[in-house]
Amino acid sequence: MYLLIPAAGIGKRMGSNRNKLLLKVRSQPIIAWTLLAAEAATTISWIGIISQSTDWPEFNAILADLKLTKPVELIQGGSTRQESVYNGLQSLPVVAEQVLIHDGARCLVTPELFNSCAEAIRHFPGLIAGVPVKDTIKVADEQGIIQETPDRRQLWAAQTPQGFDVKLLKQCHAEGVRQGWEVTDDAALFEKCGIEVRIVEGEETNLKVTTPQDLAIAEFILTSRGIRD
Repeated sequence: MYLLIPAAGIGKRMGSNRNKLLLKVRSQPIIAWTLLAAEAATTISWIGIISQSTDWPEFNAILADLKLTKPVELIQGGSTRQESVYNGLQSLPVVAEQVLIHDGARCLVTPELFNSCAEAIRHFPGLIAGVPVKDTIKVADEQGIIQETPDRRQLWAAQTPQGFDVKLLKQCHAEGVRQGWEVTDDAALFEKCGIEVRIVEGEETNLKVTTPQDLAIAEFILTSRGIRD
């Protein structure tokens, strides 16, 4: 299975002026924990990191330190996540039929989740990892007046990995460029193109590290897993 890791953003909500994936959680940069999980996943055979070239020296240093056994390619990122994934798709080996896309900031993903998504994408055109919503959700208007309370039994919080048929995802990205769609994940492109996307049960600990508070939570989760510096 081929894995693309979008890693081209700046951590504005983290209060950082650099790529937040270079910040450390315990002894390792955020991106390193993601890579270690991908290395341990038996289904992953190739990894592409989509990032700005200005970060490549630091990413190369991290890769040299980790000594991964799987091939890793650095791919030039775009100005948005959507553009970055588009670039990543063009850089996949020509033999790639399915791809997993996983946000590098979800550094607590387990090898088991990578494996379950990699197995499931062989049977569906598209999928996302997700967890059932626990809170009651309110839909409000611009003035903050509640308009609706949707049934939370039908609500899922989207995570990554997300998995796709490569040919179909390339077509959806091309259609998105043609029509000027702006989406926050690749599943939304499939939805707009009318292609089925399934949900694979994700993990409650599959946190996206976005704020300084998330760093503290990530450290706690790693400690609870028995991972030491």
